[in-house]
Amino acid sequence: MTVRREAPVHAVIGAGYGDEGKGLATDALASRYGEAAVVVRANSGAQAGHTVVAPDGRRHVFHHVGSGSFAGASTFLGRRFVSNPMLIGGELAELALKDVLPRVVADARGLATTPYDVMLNQFVEQDRAGGRHGSCGIGFGETIERNLRPEFAFGLDALRDPAALVVVLDRIRREWVPARAARLGVPLDAERLELIGSDAVLRNYLDDAAAFLAAVDLVDGPRALPVDAPLIFENAQGLLLDQDRGAFPHVTRSNTGLRNVVEMCRELDADRIEVLYATRAYVTRHGAGPLAGELAEKPWPGIADRTNVPNPWQGTLRFALLDLDVLGAAIRADLDDADGVGVDHRLLVTCLDQIEGPARWTDGGALSSASPEALVQAAACRVGAGGSMVSTGPTRDHVSEASAIAAA
Repeated sequence: MTVRREAPVHAVIGAGYGDEGKGLATDALASRYGEAAVVVRANSGAQAGHTVVAPDGRRHVFHHVGSGSFAGASTFLGRRFVSNPMLIGGELAELALKDVLPRVVADARGLATTPYDVMLNQFVEQDRAGGRHGSCGIGFGETIERNLRPEFAFGLDALRDPAALVVVLDRIRREWVPARAARLGVPLDAERLELIGSDAVLRNYLDDAAAFLAAVDLVDGPRALPVDAPLIFENAQGLLLDQDRGAFPHVTRSNTGLRNVVEMCRELDADRIEVLYATRAYVTRHGAGPLAGELAEKPWPGIADRTNVPNPWQGTLRFALLDLDVLGAAIRADLDDADGVGVDHRLLVTCLDQIEGPARWTDGGALSSASPEALVQAAACRVGAGGSMVSTGPTRDHVSEASAIAAA
């Protein structure tokens, strides 16, 4: 008998290029429910970097594990999430040092990144030099590409059979990698060929796969989730990086908005979602690609970002003023993917504490300058939100209803 899900279903979706405060929002929502909550990762992979600062000062950048873990929530990795067995162990060990031991469950249909996906990703980005696409360099897109070919594809369930896994991994390194490299125009010199053919790399991956299975419970689908558990979908990246709507090729190989959330809600017999679209009070982009109205420097000198530091794959964090036309268009387009599922949407504006003096934004192509509260009100009006929230600091204690801020 089908049981309609009555427990709350939330979704946290970035409205820009990522880095909007999705970790903060997820932590704030999870704190309402504590250990009863399940944070669901329905898109992207370990390249996500969602920063949470607990009220007691503990800080973590979440990649696989849901950002509600400080609040006691468990994590579910959906079928559209790409797991990286080489990285999750390090994240879990780091969390253990912070007295966090989250339960992680994964849909066995999900995909797994291999070292060969990482190699291809890094080889092609290295050879692009100044023409890089903005990849994080951990093989997410290459994992998606490889799994389009049945002879090289495998899901998390394949990690259970080491002997069969060796066969497919060997096929990948002998056949897929050279063919894919040739298609990408990536030369494989002696050093790269030695790395690809390394048996030590293959054996290490088998160890990582075994460790993944020891740490993560595989299930046959989301129906394994408790029917009375509040769900918080924690999306990664942002609407402007969506593979179908972003500026190709500077996109992620993922649907970053409602599409995957709605797909899973149908599996779960959930017919209503409370969506929180997150944006900073300004715009950032970490990686290559267009950024309308890009500024030569930070819009306010006090802006600090400990997570998005300069790196060889994405360069330096870039800035622009918030454009309400772009924000509104992105959210309206995403709401079209609700596809019959009821959606109540709100707007979360983060980083208001980093504004020094009046807020500045663009609206209808014109520059506006007024109080931070006026920015929040204008943005919520433009996106048709049924309410708005703000953050004026790094922890869940700084997240509040916008009306409370306006009245302060």
